[in-house]
Amino acid sequence: MELGSILQFLENRSILVTGATGFLAKIFVEKILRVQPHVKKLYLLLRASDTNAAMLRFSNEIIGKELFKVLKEKNGANLSSLIAEKVRVVAGDITFENLGVKDLSLLEEMLTGIDVVVNLAATTNFDERYDVSLGINTLGARHVLNFSKKCKKLKILVHVSTAYVSGEREGLILENPCMMGETLNGTRGLDVEAEKKLIDETLKQLKAHNYDEEYIKSSMKHLGIQRARKFGWPNTYVFTKAMGEMLLGELKENIPLVIIRPTIVTSTYKEPFPGWVEGVRTIDSLAVGYGKGRLTCFLGDPTTVVDVIPADMVVNAIVVAMVAHADQANESVYHVGSSVSNPVEYASLQSYGLRYFSDHPWIDKDGKPIVVGKITVLNTMESFQRYMRLHYLLPLKGLQMLNTACCQYFQQMYIEKYRKIKFVMRLIDLYAPYLFFKAFYDDMNTEKLRCAAKELETEMFYFDPKTINWDDYFMNTHIPGVVKRVFRN
Repeated sequence: MELGSILQFLENRSILVTGATGFLAKIFVEKILRVQPHVKKLYLLLRASDTNAAMLRFSNEIIGKELFKVLKEKNGANLSSLIAEKVRVVAGDITFENLGVKDLSLLEEMLTGIDVVVNLAATTNFDERYDVSLGINTLGARHVLNFSKKCKKLKILVHVSTAYVSGEREGLILENPCMMGETLNGTRGLDVEAEKKLIDETLKQLKAHNYDEEYIKSSMKHLGIQRARKFGWPNTYVFTKAMGEMLLGELKENIPLVIIRPTIVTSTYKEPFPGWVEGVRTIDSLAVGYGKGRLTCFLGDPTTVVDVIPADMVVNAIVVAMVAHADQANESVYHVGSSVSNPVEYASLQSYGLRYFSDHPWIDKDGKPIVVGKITVLNTMESFQRYMRLHYLLPLKGLQMLNTACCQYFQQMYIEKYRKIKFVMRLIDLYAPYLFFKAFYDDMNTEKLRCAAKELETEMFYFDPKTINWDDYFMNTHIPGVVKRVFRN
C-alpha cells in the first residue's frame, strides 16, 4: 500500500459530507478546516426543508459548538471568511435520489466538482422504526452510492458503518465485507427489496385500520426488531447497517469504496482538544447513572472486553483510508477499535467510575455530594432475572394487590413503577448481547494502514489505540468530558 502526503491530497479537493450534524461528521469537518485550509470546498448535506433551514442548523448544531473553539482561536476574525469560502451548506436528505438536492445549479456544481464522498448519515437507535432505519441506513447508502457514480471526478467513496454488523458472533471477527443475502444464522430469504415491500404493506394495513401515530410507531419498531432477529442480528440498527453494506458491495461496480467500521466511539483523545463528546452514549449513561447514585446493580460479565475507540482516532482513520484508496476500484474494510491491540474490560470501567466519583462526587439538587460505593455485579442473565424478581417484580405484584384492595387508590404509583420496570427490561433486551460480548475485532487491515501512514504526518493523523493509557484517558479525559456535557445540558 502506497500512501502519499495526506495534506497534499486534501489540497484543492471538494468533499461531500452526509449526515453533517452527526458526532463524527462535526469532528471530521473541524479537522479538515484546521489542518488543510486550502481544501477547495466542503459540501455539508443537512436534512432540512430549504437552504435557510439548513444554514440555521449549521450555525446552531455545527459551527456554534465548543468543538470549533480551536479553529476560531487559530483564525480569529478570518474564520467567517474561511467558512464562507470553503463550506457550502446543502439542504437535502439521503433517503431520496440525488440526496434530495432540489437546487439544480447546485446539484450540477456538486456532480462536476466533488472528489470525495464521506457518508456519515445514519440513525443509530437500536430500536428505531424499521421504515426509518431501512430508509437511512440501507436505502440511504444506495442513494449515496448512486450519487457518487454520477460524480465526474470521484476518487473515493467512504462509508462509515459499525463493527457490530457482526451481530453476536464470538471469537475473532475478520475485516470481511457483508455479502448480499448472507445472514448471521443461516436463515435464507434475506432480500432488501422484499424488506422494503414488507414495510410498505405493513404501513398500508396499519393506516387502513386508522391506528394512531403512536401505535404505528410502536408497530414499526417491533417489526424492525422482529426482522433483525429472524436473520440473526440483535437489533434494527446493526441489521439495517449490514444491509446497507450489502447493497454497496453488490452495486459499487468500479467505484473505489472504503467501509469504516468503528466500535464504541468515545470522546476525543487529543484533538481538537481532549474530552469533547456529544450526547450520552451507552457506557456513558452507565457512568452518569452510577455517579448520580441511581445505579444499584450492574449487569454484565466483568471479564468482557469493551471495544472503545476515541472519536478523533476514527476520523483520522477515515482521512488516511480515503487517501490510501483513492482511484482504486476495489472495496476495502477497516475495523477501527481496540479489542485486539489494547483491550479494556468492563471491570476496569467499573473501577474507573468508582475512583472518579469518589474523588469528584456528583452534587445533588440540594448541593450535597452523592456518596458512591461498590455496586452489585450480576454476571449472568439468570442472576439479573432473580434480582429483578426479588427487588422489583414481587414488590410490584404486592402493590398491584394493594391497589385492587384499595379501589385503585395507588393506580398512578403502580403505573409509574410498571412503566419504569418495563423500560429497564426493554433496555436489557436490546443491550444484553453487548454486556456479554465475546468477540474481538481483527484490525489487520487497519494496522497495515497505520504502517503505511507511519512515515507521513503520523502525529497529525494518529489512530493507534496502543498509544492510549486507558486509566489516564478515562480518569482525566473521558469521564470529565461526559460529566461536563451533562452539566451543559
